[in-house]
Amino acid sequence: MPYIDGFVLAVPNARREAFTTHATTFDTILLEFGATRVMECWGDDVPDGKLTDFRRAVQATEDESVVFSWIEWPDKATRDAGMAKFMKDPRLEGASDMPFDGQRMIFGGFVPVVSLPG
Repeated sequence: MPYIDGFVLAVPNARREAFTTHATTFDTILLEFGATRVMECWGDDVPDGKLTDFRRAVQATEDESVVFSWIEWPDKATRDAGMAKFMKDPRLEGASDMPFDGQRMIFGGFVPVVSLPG
C-alpha cells in the first residue's frame, strides 16, 4: 500500500522562483531514494475559514502563499529507508538556506484509506 508524506507551508510570494528551484533540487533526491511521485502545489484558491484554515495553520502573512506538497512512496518501509538516506545525504547541506520559514511548516505521514481510481 502506498505511503504519503504531506506538508503545508507558507512561502513569501517574492521567493516563489527560489522555492521552485529548492524543491526541484531536493525532490529529485527523494525520487532517487524511492519516492514514486512528488507534488509541490502553489496556493491558488485558499480561502479564509471561520475557525481554521490553511493560512492560519502555517501563520501565512499577506505577502505569503500557502504551498501544499506531498511525497508518494510505494510503502512505509521504502519511505522509512528513503528518508533515512535522504537525511544523511551530503547534498542536504544546502537545505538550511530554505526560501521559507521551516518552523511554520506542518507535516505528517499518512496511510491512504481511499484511492480513486483504483
